[in-house]
Amino acid sequence: MERLRKKDAEEGVTTVHLTDKQKAAIAEVRSLYEAKLAEQEILQQSAMNARLAADPAELEEIGRQFRRERERLASERDAKLEKIRRGEA
Repeated sequence: MERLRKKDAEEGVTTVHLTDKQKAAIAEVRSLYEAKLAEQEILQQSAMNARLAADPAELEEIGRQFRRERERLASERDAKLEKIRRGEA
C-alpha cells in the first residue's frame, strides 16, 4: 500500500478524505438508487410476464426501454455521488 501511495504522490494523484456528512449522503443516494433499480427490475419482470405470448420484437423493445431507464438511473446516481464528493451538495 505504501508503494502505491508513493507512486500516486509522484504522479500527482491526491486523495480526498470525505466528511461523515458526505459519507452519510453517499450512503443515502446509493440506497435510494438501489431501490429505484430494484423497482425497475420488478416492473420489467412484470411487463415481460404479462406479455409471454407477445411478439419477440415487442419483448425486445420492452427490454431495451428498461435498459435505457437503468442506464439513466445509474448515470443520475453517479452524477449525484460525484457532486457530493466535490462538496457541492
